[in-house]
Amino acid sequence: MFKTIGVLAHVDAGKTTFSEQLLYHTQSIKERGRVDHQDAYLDNHSIERRRGITIFAEQGRIQFNGDTYTLIDTPGHVDFSPEMERAISVMDYAILIISAVDGIEGHTETVWHLLRQHHVPTFIFLNKIDRDGASIENVMKEIQKDFSEDAFYLAEPLNENYLPEDVLEWIAERDEFLLEQYMEGDIEYAAFFTKLQEMIKDERAFICMVGSALKDIGVKEFFEQLAILTPTNYQSDGPFQGKVFKIRHDELNQRITFIKALNGTLHVRDEIHYDEVSEKVTEIRLYNGNKFDAAQQVEAGEIFAVKGLSGAEIGDMVGGNFARDEFELVPTLQAKVVYSGTEHIKEILRYFRMLEAEEPTLRVVWSEKFQDIHVHVMGVIQLEVLIEVAKERFQIDIVFEDPKILYMETINNCVTGYGHFEPLKHYAEVHLRMEPAPRGSGLKFENACHADDLSVGYQRLIEKHLFERDHHGLLTGYPITDIGFTLLTGRAHNKHTEGGDFREATFRALRQGLEQAENVLLEPYYRFKMKAELTHLGRMMTDIQQASGTFETPEMNENQVTVMGRAPVSTFMNYSTIFAAYTNGKGALSLQFDGYDLCHNAEEVIEQIGYRKDADPEYSSSSIFCAKGKGYSVPWNEAEAAMHCLKK
Repeated sequence: MFKTIGVLAHVDAGKTTFSEQLLYHTQSIKERGRVDHQDAYLDNHSIERRRGITIFAEQGRIQFNGDTYTLIDTPGHVDFSPEMERAISVMDYAILIISAVDGIEGHTETVWHLLRQHHVPTFIFLNKIDRDGASIENVMKEIQKDFSEDAFYLAEPLNENYLPEDVLEWIAERDEFLLEQYMEGDIEYAAFFTKLQEMIKDERAFICMVGSALKDIGVKEFFEQLAILTPTNYQSDGPFQGKVFKIRHDELNQRITFIKALNGTLHVRDEIHYDEVSEKVTEIRLYNGNKFDAAQQVEAGEIFAVKGLSGAEIGDMVGGNFARDEFELVPTLQAKVVYSGTEHIKEILRYFRMLEAEEPTLRVVWSEKFQDIHVHVMGVIQLEVLIEVAKERFQIDIVFEDPKILYMETINNCVTGYGHFEPLKHYAEVHLRMEPAPRGSGLKFENACHADDLSVGYQRLIEKHLFERDHHGLLTGYPITDIGFTLLTGRAHNKHTEGGDFREATFRALRQGLEQAENVLLEPYYRFKMKAELTHLGRMMTDIQQASGTFETPEMNENQVTVMGRAPVSTFMNYSTIFAAYTNGKGALSLQFDGYDLCHNAEEVIEQIGYRKDADPEYSSSSIFCAKGKGYSVPWNEAEAAMHCLKK
């Protein structure tokens, strides 16, 4: 049986130390490493060892009681949480480490939210019970209140033939059939055990156990319980299907694609199909830390890496016709790369394209006009790490300008955009209805164009062009979002239309629609949760209001208060330092990205950015028509009257 188990936690909760103990007890490593000694087995990158934090999700292989486990140690720092989310997407089960001293911390809430979003059954290990101030009772109350009432503290081991009385009662309360058995005293332990496995799998039970990873207390016992409670059911027959979740490059800069096998069996020299492409697997690797063994085949349930796939991207489903994975965590900052060395800037761009393949949220943006590179990031720590990565991997010295907020734009009313592209011997016309869509829905497309007006092939081409790149808004030049497009009609020429003509006509129709619309600026927001002593409530509410945030009715409990609400990233991104200072480090602040909403200081931002819509040559709102063998430009406000198709 193959199982993929992830280990997750807030930074410094003991996640990597726990993983080291687990690898040691299952004889996967001979010596236990420590983060503070810079010799942790899974923190094998030099940058991780220098900084003492996990940055990259790495895996170790464990053989235990006849099963094969892939253990994934994930980053605990918020700046590297997209790497964590991608690892979550291939986990069968998760182990969430929570400090018995500190309880639920800010990033712990983000982790829990993502585990529920991806429906990963979760076990909880309360760590550091040997420390002063540790309280199992208090942390369990916190977990049951903030995470799930179905969290259950397991004080003694169980198996298929024996379950402690409190476990039997807990299960019986949640199942009518077993409740009857329990009340009559006619207990079939195997039935209760199977029900518990089922409840764990369905996220209706979250087993909690305690220990100390550093002192090696309870780790082995915890894993023994997890092992018997986590069945998997992968099918090795049938066609191969898998999910790409990680990209790396080896020392020769050859692309290594990491895949979770979901069905079937894959052999070396087999062909893998993805995104209308077919490529041959030239090598299969089974990684354990930074070392690997070559394999001739892998089966459903395994985590492995292959060489030979040149274009598969993170989130792609290979070997099957599935939509690619969409991830929730997105950066809210953008920073410009500053390089003053001797290599050509296009070579620096090539390096960053490699990094983008490994970390898709970087969203590397290249400006041909200004010959500069921008990247999207989660925070300043990520920028510091990128500087170190560039030096270590590519031997280049870079710095970044101060990061800026990533804004977006949308529209407030329904319009129809018209685009026509007809220089000599070219022809395309597109009519697009554009209407506001719900917040967070992105760009959507519907087709109301009849095949008698425009061939299906050209209709699909228009849809493709709408989604092939970001489209600049008119206010700041930042991308548009939350707009529904409907293709109303279009026209091609039997002789003169080429594929690129509809690209031009589509872009011009979109831009012409924006010129007519009421455009609005959006900014990213945090969903925050603040816990502190009751004496700090006044300061907390004042700070939220000054940050243009909103909050719900505070929850008060004895001498503590919890405040939840929303605030712009621009005003709240550095608040954790301020909060820690006035609460003397005893408060807890969690920040989760909560989508985009109306910008609180739109006029100020628009003026500061100073975007000139008419000076953006790649985004024209005018149309091109032809007369007397010569093309001429028609401005956006006159284009509608000049269109060839009838309005719809």
